[in-house]
Amino acid sequence: MPYLFTSESVSEGHPDKIADQISDSLVDHFIAFDAHSKVACETLVTTGQVILAGEVRSQTYLDLQNIARDVIRRIGYTQSAYMFEANSCGILSAIHEQSPDIAMGVERANPEDQGAGDQGMMFGYATNETENYMPVALDLAHRILQELAVIRREGKVMTYLRPDSKSQVTIEYADDHQPTRIDSIVVSTQHDDFDTDGNMLAHIRADVLNILIPRVREKCQPKVQALFNDNITYHINPTGKFVIGGPHGDSGLTGRKIIVDTYGGKGAHGGGAFSGKDPSKVDRSGAYATRHIAKNLVAAGVCGEVLVQVSYAIGVAKPTNIYINTNGTAKVKMTDGEIAKVVEKLFDMRPYAIEQRLKLRNPIYSDTAAYGHMGRTPEVKTVTFTNGSGETKTIEVETFTWEKLDMVGKVKEAFGI
Repeated sequence: MPYLFTSESVSEGHPDKIADQISDSLVDHFIAFDAHSKVACETLVTTGQVILAGEVRSQTYLDLQNIARDVIRRIGYTQSAYMFEANSCGILSAIHEQSPDIAMGVERANPEDQGAGDQGMMFGYATNETENYMPVALDLAHRILQELAVIRREGKVMTYLRPDSKSQVTIEYADDHQPTRIDSIVVSTQHDDFDTDGNMLAHIRADVLNILIPRVREKCQPKVQALFNDNITYHINPTGKFVIGGPHGDSGLTGRKIIVDTYGGKGAHGGGAFSGKDPSKVDRSGAYATRHIAKNLVAAGVCGEVLVQVSYAIGVAKPTNIYINTNGTAKVKMTDGEIAKVVEKLFDMRPYAIEQRLKLRNPIYSDTAAYGHMGRTPEVKTVTFTNGSGETKTIEVETFTWEKLDMVGKVKEAFGI
């Protein structure tokens, strides 16, 4: 019998995502000037206020206020009417030195023996539903808000848009677990108050249906375009008004959108947030590494869908386990346990090895902090940072390395495909 599955996304202007982006911008700046920095920082945003907290050990000095203001400005909070504005909001820093007890458990004389920065389990997931091996409901939810942000920045149509927005997509699946159609779409976007003729909601709804959705559909691959139909139920700003938003409408915290960051509820999540953490924290690096494994397994044809788990003990380099679940989609004559044994030999999951393989000791994290850490397109780009002393550093980095299909050949060879 057909069934429905839903995923949501939130925009870069959502309060929790503002917090994530500030935290990750701090990580990037620390790593840019000291690649060995240890960072675990949290951000709270609310009406006219930003509070930074956490633990850092680094050889560089940063102007944390300027970094936070630059992020807020880039997102689009530049008007006093928003009650949260880049130039005027108060910023309080309560960041202090990292505990030496943690440092003692992580650092080793031989870098390859580097211990995990914490205990815990991390999950990676991939499916052949989309060309980027992501669940289609989450992929569409992200695309809707990314396109909405493009429209807002273009400033040609829908000129009433403000930075805060949310989306939700429900997909109908057939008995064989293949997506068949979009059942419903929810879009809630913050907007200027322009209800002069009583038709504000109708105006926004028409623009979403006639401008936003066609632009999203046009950029989708053909098999995702085919999921759009004439019977989609649309809920556009269902409360009727969304003028008060951003940190003035709701406080935001780092790490409060971990399902948006990963797989939209498909697969699993170990519970640890990513943003604000340097890659020695396996909450982040382990999750990236398991996504890398999962995506390469599916792309190589080992299975149509896979969930990968890894777990660690704090201060210990070798994982306590690697688990594979193909949900019955394996295309090789092996059990999931046997697949896991092959994966364990193919992918070195010690924290230092992950950092080196995925080039994680680089300032690449700001891009991850909105619209998902997974399913993104790797690229080589040049980034520039300024520290608290006015020193500027320009670095060429490779982003979203965990999305590369660079292990497909080795996976095929190992599984005889």
